[in-house]
Amino acid sequence: MKLHTGTKLVSLAAAAALTLSLAACSGPAASPTPAGGDTPPTGEPAAVYKVGICNYVDDASLNQIVENIRDRLAAIGEEKGVRFEVSYDNCNADSNVMNQIIANFIADDVDLMVGVATPVAMAMQAATEDNRIPVVFSAVSDPVSAGVVESLEAPGANLTGTSDYLDTNSIMNLILAADPEASKIGLLYDQGQDSSATPIAHAKEFLEANHIDYVERTGTTTDEVMLAAQALVADGVDAVFTPTDNTIMTAELSIYETFIEAGIPHYTGADSFALNGAFLGYGVDYANLGVETANMAAGILLDGSDPASTPVMTFDNGTATVNTDTCAALGLDFDAVEAAFAPLCTKVATITTAESFGELAQ
Repeated sequence: MKLHTGTKLVSLAAAAALTLSLAACSGPAASPTPAGGDTPPTGEPAAVYKVGICNYVDDASLNQIVENIRDRLAAIGEEKGVRFEVSYDNCNADSNVMNQIIANFIADDVDLMVGVATPVAMAMQAATEDNRIPVVFSAVSDPVSAGVVESLEAPGANLTGTSDYLDTNSIMNLILAADPEASKIGLLYDQGQDSSATPIAHAKEFLEANHIDYVERTGTTTDEVMLAAQALVADGVDAVFTPTDNTIMTAELSIYETFIEAGIPHYTGADSFALNGAFLGYGVDYANLGVETANMAAGILLDGSDPASTPVMTFDNGTATVNTDTCAALGLDFDAVEAAFAPLCTKVATITTAESFGELAQ
C-alpha cells in the first residue's frame, strides 16, 4: 500500500540527550538511554519499555532513520507518560558483531527490537524464532523476497516494519529523460546485498526491453567499489545506476568525483547518495521512514498491535533529489534537468555535497 503521512515531530529539549552515537562497535552490550516519559500525574513510576536498535552500517540514510526513531520515541514517551529505554549499536556490516549485538539485546530482556536494513532484519528473525520478541524492521527494500514476512499485508509472525522499496523503472525513465541518446548503462552494486537483487533484476529487464546495453560492476568493500567505478568509466557507460545498496552508499564519497571527472551522472536509490556527491537520489524520505518505524514500535508496545497482522508500510518514493554541485560539475543545466524530470516524479528537490544531513543543517 502507499502511505502518505503527515506525522508532526515534537521538538523536545530532552531530545538533545539522545544524540546518535555512530562509533564502531566491537560487540559489547549496548548502553541504554531513556527516551522520553515524565512520571505520571498519579505519582506512580512511569512504565518502562526496553527497545534495542541495531543499525547495519554508518551511512547517511540509515543514520537518519535511527535518529528519527529515537526522537519520535522520545516524543511518544512524553505524550503517553512512559519511558522507552533505548539501547543502540551499529554493527558496521560485520555479521559476527551483528549477532552479538542481537544476543546482547535478548540477554537484556528487551521488549522489542528494531533492525535497520535487510541483513539486520534477517538476523533478528533468526534470533527470535524461539522467543518471539517483537521485531520492527526499517529500510528493508523487499521484505517478501528476503523472507522476513509472508506478505506485505499480513507479515505472519513476529516481524513487521517499514520498506524503502524502490521503483527502478522510474529511475530508468529519469536517465532517458536527461539523455535520450543513452546507449550503455552501468549497474554498480554489491552482489551480497539482498536489497539490491530485485532492483538490479528490474533494471536489466527494463534495459533489455528498450534495447539498451548494460554492464555490471560490483564491489563488497570501498576499495573494490572504487575499482568498479573506474572500470565503468573505462567501459564507456553513459550513466550509472545504483539501487538502495548500503555498500555503495558507504563508498559514495570516495567515487563521486571519479564519475564527475568522466562526465558520467550517477543515478541512485536514495537522497543520501546525492548528499554524498551522486548526481541524483530517487526514493523515500528516510526521516519519515524513521518516524513511522517508531510509531509502529509504539503501537506494538503500548496498544498491543500484533506484528503478524500489522501491514508492512511502503511509501511514495517519487522525490528526485539532484545534487546541484554535481549537476554543475557535469556541465548540466539544472533548469533543463528539472524540466525533464518534473513530469516523471512527485517532486524535484536539490541538495549540495556534504558528509551528513546534520552538516547541511549547520
